[in-house]
Amino acid sequence: MGTDGKAPGPPRRLHVAFVVMVVLTLAAVWHGLARMTSLDGPPVDYSTLWAWADAGKLDHVTLTGTRLVGTLRAPTSRDGRDVTVFVTELPEHDDALLPLLRARGARIEVAREARPAIVEVALSLLPWVLILGAWSWLSRRASPLGPLGELTKGKGRRFDAEVSPRVKLDDVAGLEGAKRDLAEIVQFLKDPGRFKRLGAKPPRGVLLVGPPGTGKTLLARAVAGESQVPFYSVNASEFVEMFVGLGAARVRELFAEAKKNAPAMVFIDEIDAVGRSRGAGLGMGNDEREQTLNQLLAELDGFSREALVVVLAATNRPDVLDAALLRPGRFDRRVVVDLPELEARRAILGVHTRGKPLAPDVDLDVLAAGTVGFSGADLANMVNEAALGATRRLAELITAADFAAAEDKVVLGDPREGKLAGDERRRVAVHEAGHAVAARFLPHTQPLRRVSILPRGLALGATQQLAREDRHLSTRGELTSRLATLMGGYAAEQLVLGEVSTGAESDLKQATDLATDMVAHYGMSERLGPVYFEHHVDHPFLGKRVATDSGTSELTAHVIEKETERLLGEALGAARAVVSGHRDALDRLSQALLGRETLELAALEEVLAPAGGAAPAARPPRPALVPAGAPADLRKN
Repeated sequence: MGTDGKAPGPPRRLHVAFVVMVVLTLAAVWHGLARMTSLDGPPVDYSTLWAWADAGKLDHVTLTGTRLVGTLRAPTSRDGRDVTVFVTELPEHDDALLPLLRARGARIEVAREARPAIVEVALSLLPWVLILGAWSWLSRRASPLGPLGELTKGKGRRFDAEVSPRVKLDDVAGLEGAKRDLAEIVQFLKDPGRFKRLGAKPPRGVLLVGPPGTGKTLLARAVAGESQVPFYSVNASEFVEMFVGLGAARVRELFAEAKKNAPAMVFIDEIDAVGRSRGAGLGMGNDEREQTLNQLLAELDGFSREALVVVLAATNRPDVLDAALLRPGRFDRRVVVDLPELEARRAILGVHTRGKPLAPDVDLDVLAAGTVGFSGADLANMVNEAALGATRRLAELITAADFAAAEDKVVLGDPREGKLAGDERRRVAVHEAGHAVAARFLPHTQPLRRVSILPRGLALGATQQLAREDRHLSTRGELTSRLATLMGGYAAEQLVLGEVSTGAESDLKQATDLATDMVAHYGMSERLGPVYFEHHVDHPFLGKRVATDSGTSELTAHVIEKETERLLGEALGAARAVVSGHRDALDRLSQALLGRETLELAALEEVLAPAGGAAPAARPPRPALVPAGAPADLRKN
């Protein structure tokens, strides 16, 4: 079937059948034409025909176009043999022959030139036979399975530990809980008797759930390298085809191969491509996907406990999966692969910097502390960008500055070729200074990391804040300060320049989304109370917001909008108060940005410090300057 990486022997029966059809068709044409010639008789030249007609020897003639088939009244000797029926090719213009034949009493018949039925059938089939034969030959050169080989052959790939690089669970940094669950399954496949003694049954399926880039596929590769059983890998999108039934056939084929080689494991990546909720199509036929899902459900139920076949699947959209797929008995265990914490980030950075020459100023602990919210893929990308930056500088070591530039490239994007000038440059400086002043002097805010007015990616400027630690919860006070910080740029433009600009669009969108969640989802509105309202719902098929799907009444939605407006108004008032109360700091920072474009933490402390030079005692202590800290909060102008 192709799942074990070995191509099956080419089936020659189909090829031989096409050759036989061509030979038989050509033989039929030859036989029909030969028979037609033999029935017409020997050819006779036109002068002999005229002589026989003038002598009255012709009894019957048949005209078919420019050809005449004649029958003599009595056999006549010609070239040593008796001739009764003959054929003659007529000239194009001969007006005298027919009157002569009528005068001599010959019967004249005009007929369409007819060919035997076998010749007609053979000639009509010959082009199709040749086309099908050529298609068969060409497709066999591309696939040993025949003309439909690419459609019907299995897509699963069997992991070969001797050919593919072996990755073990110990090579995966972090994810200790996920590795523990998967290691238990590997041990079960290696030694099922150990578990059966206590009555434990193998899980039929394990679902890896987590955001993109957190290492779900890497864990599957590690399980393949750890286990000593056949391991089949396939992407769920490879099951779905244009023709109904092919996906289900591929599922049957893959699981039949796995059960034949049990104990075995099957890994289905991005299972949401085939496992989405059934009946979610909007007026369009989706029979192929649903049939494939039904077949997958049947195969998961069809495992016997003795078969020892475990299915491993990965997705970052568990909310769109069909409920029948998630029930116990199909996927018995759900393993959450979340964003890495501090220790895990440190271990991941250690893995990706292994073998790379690092400068003495690179501290992986500091880098890990500054990359809150980064996934494993983000960290790998940052390390690679730092190495590429050092290579472009023709340096021997990767420095902290390379990591800082790599972080900016990953988070903000590449610097733009065009630079800000004139009024736009001053407006961006005032806007970013407003964010920074609000973040610096409001309570419950995260420490400032960097402020820049260099355009990068889609942002004209950025104010970065650094989280003190990994946080999983936020209080109402922290969210309220976050709203005011988002409004800081808007308030600064109003205060200093007298009017706002389009640069506040991203801030307003983030603030509106946050305020809506505070009212509708977090129970932070006194008017609505501690109730969760489905103000917006993601559709499981489109993955987009569909307002009509909400179960919230129009009156409640109106109240949610009014409460959102109230929170945003209060946040803007707080932002106006802090930027106007610290106008001197705002002006100093905007002027410093116009002169230096980018200010790091030390420079920000110097510019924003009060006139006496002492920082406010109420502010919590700030972490040390990190060369490549990822922002926990990023303001884009």
